[in-house]
Amino acid sequence: MPEFKVNVSNPKDGTSKVYIVKDQQARSLIGLKIGDEFDGVILGLKGVKLKITGGSDSSGFTMIGSIPGGVKKSVIMTKGIGFKPKKEGLRKRKMVRGNTVTEDTVLINCVILEEKNV
Repeated sequence: MPEFKVNVSNPKDGTSKVYIVKDQQARSLIGLKIGDEFDGVILGLKGVKLKITGGSDSSGFTMIGSIPGGVKKSVIMTKGIGFKPKKEGLRKRKMVRGNTVTEDTVLINCVILEEKNV
């Protein structure tokens, strides 16, 4: 059974909260990609629309939006998510995860797009 920690950030007040999602609710998140939107009812947030912005797997490899699927890949990076170069021109091969939520995913980062008062 999949289990995810979903980190929900609120851009209006700058706060974030972690929700743990298990079983059937977690299964409804599998297959979503970075940039996809879903209803907050899955997390128990009524009237909230959420957007996936990233995540990581159990080994800590971050999800990158430019890699299709839920695979692990080793890519050469010059900047971006998972790599901050110390000096200009530095390139490094890093292991990253694809943009799709799979059962190997442990953490999903989301941002609140809209809230409706219910």
